[in-house]
Amino acid sequence: MTPAEREQAVTDEVLASFDTTADPRLREVMQSLVRHLHAFARDVRLSEREWEAAIAFLTRAGHITDDRRQEFILLSDVLGLSMLTVAINEPAVPGATEATVFGPFFIDDAPEVELGGDIARGAAGPPCYVSGQVRDTGGHPIAGARIDVWEADEDGFYDVQYSDDRSAGRGRLRAGADGGYRFWSVLPAPYPIPHDGPVGDLLTAAGRGPMRPAHLHFMVTAPGHRTLITHIFVAGDPYLGRDAVFGVKDGLVVDVEHHPAGVAPDGSDRPEAWTSIAFDLVLVAEPTHS
Repeated sequence: MTPAEREQAVTDEVLASFDTTADPRLREVMQSLVRHLHAFARDVRLSEREWEAAIAFLTRAGHITDDRRQEFILLSDVLGLSMLTVAINEPAVPGATEATVFGPFFIDDAPEVELGGDIARGAAGPPCYVSGQVRDTGGHPIAGARIDVWEADEDGFYDVQYSDDRSAGRGRLRAGADGGYRFWSVLPAPYPIPHDGPVGDLLTAAGRGPMRPAHLHFMVTAPGHRTLITHIFVAGDPYLGRDAVFGVKDGLVVDVEHHPAGVAPDGSDRPEAWTSIAFDLVLVAEPTHS
């Protein structure tokens, strides 16, 4: 048996072990995974030392992961797998807001905020008024849509990255009867993804940077519509063309308006300069089944 035949025999034996898998989708996925994984090892002629280093890398990623940090999401993000999965699953519907990566800093119990309320809750940064409308691709407003928003402060940290259990720079609100939404927060700032762990070591070894351009996260849900996970990015940010997680799309880049101290759109008197962002969120209807 030649070396090539010996290698193929290993792959064939593993593939056959999944032939009796009851779930057809699991069988399809696992056999495809085996084919591609084995082909990768043959392609790069993977050494035992390199294989051991890869296992150690994944072990470190597991050890550093907890309920406040997900290193495997970071790994998926910097390898572009997260954005590829988004691209595969995003419906091609004209006019819909484009989706992008979820990121590792969402939490499910964000504080409820009334329309026009302040999600900053003490987060550092210049005040920013964010507003827009949630609607469908036909232009109809989606009343009551749930909107989760979260962002880093001006120092580049999300609330969950602090050790004092603060809740800042995040909130949950409902769109009004006209689909409108509005809230105060802080102006998004660029920041590095966590790079003090194995993913950071990988970026350093590859000569890549950890920076993400300034952005604000949205997750929008409404009955009868696909959940939208997206960001809005600040126009002119120096990292727009080199996002560490490849999440930037042209349609998600927005202009920021700068305003002097004075009366804001909600009628409040702002004692300091403030900024504003306007962005509509357009959802795709779920297909109906007859």
